[in-house]
Parts: sequence; C-alpha cells; structure tokens
Amino acid sequence: MTKTDPVAVVEKSPLELYLENIMLIPEKDSLVEGPVIAIEKSAVYIDLAPYGTGIIFGREFLNARDIIKKLNIGDSIKVKIVERENEDGYIELSLKEAKQALIWSEAEKAIKARSVFDLVVKDANKGGLILEWQGVAGFLPSSQLKADHYPRVEEGDKEKIQKELKKLVGEKLQVAIIGVIPKEGKLIFSEKESNPEERQELISEYKVGDTIECDVAGLVDFGVFLKLKDGVEGLVHISELDWGLVEDPRGLYKLGDKVKAKIIEIKEGKVSLSIKQLKENPWKEFESTLKKGDIVKGVVIKHNKHGALISIKPGVAGLVHNSTFGGEEKLKEALMLGKTYPFTVTLFEPKEQRMTLVFLEDGKKAE
Repeated sequence: MTKTDPVAVVEKSPLELYLENIMLIPEKDSLVEGPVIAIEKSAVYIDLAPYGTGIIFGREFLNARDIIKKLNIGDSIKVKIVERENEDGYIELSLKEAKQALIWSEAEKAIKARSVFDLVVKDANKGGLILEWQGVAGFLPSSQLKADHYPRVEEGDKEKIQKELKKLVGEKLQVAIIGVIPKEGKLIFSEKESNPEERQELISEYKVGDTIECDVAGLVDFGVFLKLKDGVEGLVHISELDWGLVEDPRGLYKLGDKVKAKIIEIKEGKVSLSIKQLKENPWKEFESTLKKGDIVKGVVIKHNKHGALISIKPGVAGLVHNSTFGGEEKLKEALMLGKTYPFTVTLFEPKEQRMTLVFLEDGKKAE
C-alpha cells in the first residue's frame, strides 16, 4: 500500500497577485468609501481594503483643504477615484469631486421628491437671483419668481429690473430645485414650484379651452405674463400673441392692460394661454385659393439668419431662403425691408402656417 502525497499548494507569484488586485480596483470616477489612516502636511491616506491604500495629494489636496481641516484619523469619508494606481502604488483620490458628485446626486433626488428649501438670496442680476444650496451657487430666473416677487417694470428696462431684484437680496425664499447642470456646476431654482400642491389647487378651476379676462402682469422678450387671479399667472408665448410677426411684446401691451386670452395648455402647474386664437385665422382665407406654383406679391418684413420673411397679408408670411440667392448678403441686397416684390409659392401648408417662396426674377422692380 502506497502513501498518497498531500496535494501541493501552488503559491501565486507576486505578478499574479498584483494583477488580481488591480482587477479588483473600481474604475476611474467611481465613488468609494474608507477610513482615514494618516493625515500629513500635504497628503491624506485612506484605507480602501481590499483594493489597497488611497491618497489625496497635490492639487486634489489643495482643492479640498477646507474639508481636510475638519478630518480626524478614523473618519470614514467618500472619495472619487481619479487614478487607479500611480507610480508609488497608491490609488489617487479626489475628495472635492466626490463631494460634488454627491451633491448632484442629492439634487436629482430633491427634484424627484419635489423637496422645498428655505434659501437666502445672495445676489441679483438682470436675469434673476443667485442662491446657494450646500455650498453650490444656483440661479433663480425672474420667470420662476412668484407673482408678488416678480419685477413689474415698464418697457422692460433691464437696469430697473435688476434694481427691483436687488431689493430681494438677504431675504429668505421657499424654492425648489428644477434643474441640475453638473458640467457647468449650476443649479436652477424655482419659487413657483416650491408648493406644487397649493398651485394645483389654485388652478383647478380652470380647464383647457376656457376664455378668461386677465391683467397684464409682466412683459418679457419671449411673451406676456397674465394674472388670472391672485397667486395664479399664465404665459402667452410671443408666438401666441398675434397671427402677424411680433418683434417685441412691449409694443403691444403695457402693465395693467386687461386682455382676453384662451387657455391652451395646463401642464405641471403651468398655464399657457393664447391671444391670437381668439382672433380670426388669416391663413384660412387662402386654404382653397392659394397653391404651390402661384405667383403672389409680398412685402419684406424681416431678415433673419435663414432668409427674408415675406408678408402677403397681415398674419400670413412665408420665407425666402438665403440659399435661393447664394447667401445672406446677396439676399439682403436684392430684397430690401419694406419693399414689395413678386414671388412664386414653392410650399403652402395653411394648417401648419408654413409657406416658402422664391423671388420671381423677371425684371420686375420693387414697389
């Protein structure tokens, strides 16, 4: 009877152990957690077992000095991996980036939970207010202010708007986070969204299709804010003010004007209205009389980056594209603002209010 040899234990080489360890280390930009095991003058060491030892040093140390001052041996902290292994065998870490990543994550959760925060207004500019949440600066656009805080300024004077907004600096507002832009380090706040349940209750008496009389409560580049009642405002976008081209809403209305408008959408506590839908649609006149290939006369009412806008009747306009002239400058030379020219219709879709035209080059002069 022979004696069986014991199974030999095969030891792994240092290279094999090293490769196994490297494979275990989480990917770059991953968040990991571990206790502080040493704090030196220019470096902090973190135990990241079983992966190895992490280090915060160099620029990452300088960027997180304020946080590091408060650390003690044994404190467990979350860090972000910036290099899986450096030339000294340490896992390079960032404390500040980890904190920022956590803040963005918490902000996203706050949006979903519709959390409300009491924040102090730090500053104001011509567009809105500057607030701060967990050390991160954020912006509250004027359009997201409640009615009693919205700057009521005639003619939309930006200097006067900023002066009114400055009056809110130092005040505490109830706001909600509505946007997160990590790459730009920005948060977007809203005062209107800070109490969605209350707002929903206030607008519950209204429905799409209602025609109501309102007061003009605000004039901005992109439209007109209308006051439906105390605590409830809606927006008439510039495209819904009139069938014709509107360059500046301030040329049509002033604060306090009474206007009739139709509710066209109620979504997520926001009311959208239209004034033009209470007026006769001028496109209907041409539904059965105008078609592709017809020749029309029209006046040049605007140049834009795409071409020239041509009006064949107030409220009915089509586009002559730059490409039909070989460029923007050539088009502007040929089609002068305020002048009337003959055109051929190349596309006509009255239901979508779309029309394209080409200049009729038969030697006819402008009128």
